[in-house]
Amino acid sequence: MNSSVDILVFDLGGVLVDWDGINPLVKLSNGKLDSEQARLFWMNTPWIAKLDTGACTPEAFSAAMADSLGLDMDAAEMTAQLDSWLQGAFPGADEMLGQLAKRHRLAVLSNNNALHWDKIEREFGLLHHFERLFASHLIGLRKPDAAVYQHVQRELDVAAERIAFFDDNIECVDAARRAGWQAFHTKGLDQVQAALRANGWLETV
Repeated sequence: MNSSVDILVFDLGGVLVDWDGINPLVKLSNGKLDSEQARLFWMNTPWIAKLDTGACTPEAFSAAMADSLGLDMDAAEMTAQLDSWLQGAFPGADEMLGQLAKRHRLAVLSNNNALHWDKIEREFGLLHHFERLFASHLIGLRKPDAAVYQHVQRELDVAAERIAFFDDNIECVDAARRAGWQAFHTKGLDQVQAALRANGWLETV
C-alpha cells in the first residue's frame, strides 16, 4: 500500500461504531441462520438494499424482515430490535478521530438507514470530525456497488489511489480496491488503529 493519502474514509458499523446485527439475528432465527449467513443477509437481501438506499422506511423493512425470517413479532417489535443492535461508538473512537483530524481529511462511507443514522447523529458524538458524510440512505447508493465508490471519489475530488478506506465487510473492501482505493479489512477499533499506525497515519503510543 502507498502510505501517502489525501483522505481517510471510514465505514461506521463494526469499524467506529458498535453494531452487531449478526449474533442477535442468529438467535432470532432459531437456528435458520449461522453467523456467515446472517452477515450475508445484511449484504444481499433485496429488502436490505431498499432500506440502505432510502427506498423504504425502517418500519416497512422491519415488517418484511420479520415475515421473511418467520419471526413471531410485529413491525414495531422488530424495529425496536434493530435499534437496540446499535450500541454506541467504540471506546476511544472519538479521541482517535480528533487526533487524525489534525493531520488528515476525514470522511464517512456507510451503508445506513434513517433509524440508525438519527441515533448516530443524536447520541454518538462522532460525525463532527468528518469533512463529508456519505450515508447510503441519503445518497441512494450502497456498498459494494461500484457506483458508490465512483460517486464518493468525484465528490471528494481526489485521485483514487490517494483514498484510504476502512470497512469490516470484505466485499466492500474488495470493491474499493477494484475502484483503485487503498482499502483495509478491519473489524473493530483495534484493527483500524493497527492499520493506521502501520501506514504512519496515526501516532504510535
